[in-house]
Amino acid sequence: MTSTLPACQTTCPYCGVGCGVQVTLTDKQTLQIEGDPTHPANLGRLCSKGSALAETVELPGRVLHPQIGGRRVSWEEAITTIAEKFKQIITEHGPDSVAFYVSGQLLTEDYYVANKLMKGFIGSGNIDTNSRLCMSTPVVAHQRAFGEDCVPVCYEDLEQAEMVVLAGSNLAWCHPVLFRRLSQAPGERFVVTIDPRRTYTTSLGGLHLAIKPGTDAVLFNGLLVYLYDQNLVDESFVANHTEGLKTAIAAARASAPDIASVARICELPAGDVATFYRRFAATERVVSAYSQGLNQSTSGVDKVNALINCHLVSGRIGKPGAGPFSLTGQPNAMGGREVGGLASQLAAHMALENEEDRSRVQRFWQSPTIAEKPGLKATALFDAILEGKIQAVWIMATNPAVSLPDADQVRRALECCPLVVVSECVQTTDTAVLADILLPAATWGEKDGTVTNSARVISRQRAFRSPPGESQPDWWIVTQVAKAMGYGQYFDYDSAARIFREHAALSGFENDGRRLFDISGLSSLSDEQYDSLLPRPWPITHSAPEGTSRLFADGRYPTENGRARFIAVEPALPAREISTSRPLVLNTGRVRDQWHTMTRTGASLRLSGHTPEPFVTVHPGDAEKLGLHHKELAWVRGHGGHEILARVHITSRQRPGSIFVPMHWNDFYTNQGRVNTLLENLVDPLSGQPEFKHQPVAVRPCHCEWFGFYITRVELHPQLKYALYWARVRLGQELWRYEVAGNDEPKAWPTRARELLEGEQGVWIEYHDSVRNQYRAAVLHEERLVACVYISRNPQIPPRDWLIELFERELLSKEERMTLLFGREGDETVDDHTVCACFKVSEPKIRQAIKEGYQSVEAIGQLLGAGQKCGSCLPELHELVSGE
Repeated sequence: MTSTLPACQTTCPYCGVGCGVQVTLTDKQTLQIEGDPTHPANLGRLCSKGSALAETVELPGRVLHPQIGGRRVSWEEAITTIAEKFKQIITEHGPDSVAFYVSGQLLTEDYYVANKLMKGFIGSGNIDTNSRLCMSTPVVAHQRAFGEDCVPVCYEDLEQAEMVVLAGSNLAWCHPVLFRRLSQAPGERFVVTIDPRRTYTTSLGGLHLAIKPGTDAVLFNGLLVYLYDQNLVDESFVANHTEGLKTAIAAARASAPDIASVARICELPAGDVATFYRRFAATERVVSAYSQGLNQSTSGVDKVNALINCHLVSGRIGKPGAGPFSLTGQPNAMGGREVGGLASQLAAHMALENEEDRSRVQRFWQSPTIAEKPGLKATALFDAILEGKIQAVWIMATNPAVSLPDADQVRRALECCPLVVVSECVQTTDTAVLADILLPAATWGEKDGTVTNSARVISRQRAFRSPPGESQPDWWIVTQVAKAMGYGQYFDYDSAARIFREHAALSGFENDGRRLFDISGLSSLSDEQYDSLLPRPWPITHSAPEGTSRLFADGRYPTENGRARFIAVEPALPAREISTSRPLVLNTGRVRDQWHTMTRTGASLRLSGHTPEPFVTVHPGDAEKLGLHHKELAWVRGHGGHEILARVHITSRQRPGSIFVPMHWNDFYTNQGRVNTLLENLVDPLSGQPEFKHQPVAVRPCHCEWFGFYITRVELHPQLKYALYWARVRLGQELWRYEVAGNDEPKAWPTRARELLEGEQGVWIEYHDSVRNQYRAAVLHEERLVACVYISRNPQIPPRDWLIELFERELLSKEERMTLLFGREGDETVDDHTVCACFKVSEPKIRQAIKEGYQSVEAIGQLLGAGQKCGSCLPELHELVSGE
């Protein structure tokens, strides 16, 4: 019998839901991952990514030692070199000639010391974070409306609401645990999904508003006008707790005077707009949850404020089951905002522009200087690197060469920067390979600290294993450099707990209730109390030691007069409209089982099957006009003539005139899939958040002479230069699947296959039809399948799921050997992907079960296991069963 050691309670490193995780190490040194039933975020639930965390603890390609120019060096040499070079550049060019670019993947303690070093000791505001790409818009919208960056609601409000508005949020894929909390909550609620695409989130039912991209502010302005004209204003709340309504109404009326106008501008049925407005007006408990569909826009701040205005006018805020709710993208985007990780902030929700705040922070830190103006925001920061204004940049826990817009320009900037320092856990990211100095950073499971989720809940991330090689926590790396720069007495930290106590003390320093961010109740935690800290939402003060779940219940706001502010919103058109040369709107976003640029999730065996390669979804009408065919390839051309190559998915879920391409793929997993190379660097002028949801593009078919795939135990991508297109996915510890396509007419496929698979020794079974350009081969070694190749003129080649199963067998039967070259019967029009990641259940298997009479989600779950564990596949499974 296998025994287990006591479970370590920690927090998931993925999205901003902030799920609690229990990690148990068995005596066989295997990890068991389960949801923490005591954590208030997930109550024991985990999504597919969280459930697969055990598969990503041993990340391949770890950075194990400091490197300078690719040469292994000691920590002492690396730290001394960084400190001396930074000091030299600052002396010669001033403090604004250096910059940090950090990440919502950092823990709060890491963030705190990085911000302190840059703003309080180097004296520049040039520290920004990849949270700029996802959450800087709500920060500004909250500051404008409430006086401070405060999320007023909690997760329980989603379950208590009678109506939930999901604006620009694919909850089913991007925040699956919240989707399950919402779908499984007792009682009935009306759900409105506002999204140009019909995503799996619409399986919740209710009303789907397939809005014209970029017109969200018009829709919300129309709702504000409707509530006002129908005498549905909460007069007492507005009179006693707000200001600016008349100006906001006048601006809203100018753009959205009536339902007919809103319907025309947003390209929605007038009846659907009317239904949305009437249901909002008639429902007391309404939560409006929004995410990147609003945030990632050149007018995102106005869109969010237009939505907040509707909650203020109706008094639907500060009450159970009511309020606007910003759904955070990263696990610690909120924690980064708390410590001033954005270039436009000081620590503890204080403002760089405010002289009193600057003095307060400087006195608390006892620092020799303090940044006096905001630094460069993310995209402007990399522009400044390219222009030579920034001579040194330190990048921590993020991959801007993939994730930032105009990604090739980011790459060029880093290539020409005199000093690029990268703290990273994986050697092969697109950014790490550009580093002059590469530092081995500890990652999830290896370091201690805290994170703050979308609902302001502070949770502990705890270490349950030792970092490999010479890897160190980010806070340790930063403090060592700070000491080498001469600031040792101010960065004399020996633990994350000590940093956290200082962070908590600063939040309460000269606060007196003026700032709602106050966790001073935790400032005197002992190391033991910090180790055992339970999740709780801020504010956390001595009078409220367990925290505060819901804000603004007393109607007071952290503005100068205590009132919330209506913001007059004049909707702006997208910064770039479509044209005859680029007639389609590109929308980028996430897929269910991948995270950011796949550094972690790409290493997971189970997460790779759902979406194995980059794709472009196109509406059937657009596909017909463009000559596109399902499962073939298409070129997508964007800003500056840049192009990517992706698999075509034709679906009526996509809005006509728009396409969707996922954001995750990088040069490690495909040769032409970095979608952000297509994006022009367009940002919201208030928040600096880039536009990822409305970029004009053109799409054209890529006519290939052949399509195929390899499944092999050796890595092939360095040898795949002959292929116009390749994308790979990990199927096992030593098993890869490569999708390939090309334009040449190879006459000697057997020779090519043997060259590519030269490391595979064994018996070759082959079929080659040079007239039809078909080639199939399988390689067996001691009765075990070690490689297979399928090449055809037709992209509708046999499904792969049954082949992958054969690789897991130690011995193949005679019947299985006979089928290797000729495939299995099946519907080749069915998408051959994994629906249920937990039990590796493919779409063909589910469709076959439906044909055999299993007509419910429950019946298929009992037969195949699909949907019986994490539940992330339930929305897709439901639609397969219902035939939608």
